[in-house]
Amino acid sequence: MRTTLRKVRNSQGVLIPAALIAECQLQGAVDMTVEAGRLVITPVRAPRAGWFDGYQANDDEPAWEGLPVDADCGEWEW
Repeated sequence: MRTTLRKVRNSQGVLIPAALIAECQLQGAVDMTVEAGRLVITPVRAPRAGWFDGYQANDDEPAWEGLPVDADCGEWEW
């Protein structure tokens, strides 16, 4: 697909067709970099996005089970 640069105030811009934006799943913020003389636009992904997809809490073993009880700890004070 060929397009032209357009003047946008003191800069220049390119209109990106909606079909390309949808295919690249772009929305909101994007990162722009130059790689080998090419402008590369990538979507900004939230850090740690998807880390807990498919997480099943029921499959976890109890973390404190089996630990010895501290006999002289008494009650916790905050």
